[in-house]
Amino acid sequence: MNVKITDKDKISVTNPDELYEIMRRILLRDNKIDREKEHFWMIGLNMANIILYIELVSMGSVKSTQVEPMNVFRVAVLKGATSVIALHNHPSGSLTPSEEDKDATDRLIQVGRILDIKLTDHLIITTEKYMSFLNTGLMAQLEKSLKYVPPYLIEQRIVEIRKKQEQELKKEKLKTDKFKETTIINLLKQKMTIEQIATVLNLSPKEVEKISKKTLK
Repeated sequence: MNVKITDKDKISVTNPDELYEIMRRILLRDNKIDREKEHFWMIGLNMANIILYIELVSMGSVKSTQVEPMNVFRVAVLKGATSVIALHNHPSGSLTPSEEDKDATDRLIQVGRILDIKLTDHLIITTEKYMSFLNTGLMAQLEKSLKYVPPYLIEQRIVEIRKKQEQELKKEKLKTDKFKETTIINLLKQKMTIEQIATVLNLSPKEVEKISKKTLK
């Protein structure tokens, strides 16, 4: 269910404080009975971080509400949102995220990656205060989770990591080779013999000779 927002609410969100003030007002619009139930909202943003929509995805009991990832991203796809923020209230007044809250966020992060719609934050709110998964470091922690990552994406990440490691090793080897070449040239200029240089650099005479010939070509 889309939540009606005013023109002044269609702002560029630069920090969670601004978003909390909007959502706090929306929560306070509910009658007291509904306010004591958990609501789960999704906020869609465009590339300029301007709010495109606010959708009430589900309303549950005083303890929990069910969230289906496909329902969460349905409107985001239709509206062309490039990023989304999840937000739900805790009627108890506690701002401590439950394991279910973390698990749901983990799943939403992965579904968002598949759809190329980034989940940038998850806020837990009450009528008095809020907590941000982003500000507390929980988003960064969950973004590293592999729990809901499809196997093909895990394989892809492993390949990317290996490629990066190989590139780093190649860079280090080039640096090492350059150091050896420069050092050998300098030592030869100082009239040191191949054998003496080999001893200093802990190389075999054949290695020193090969490098020196390559360098002096």
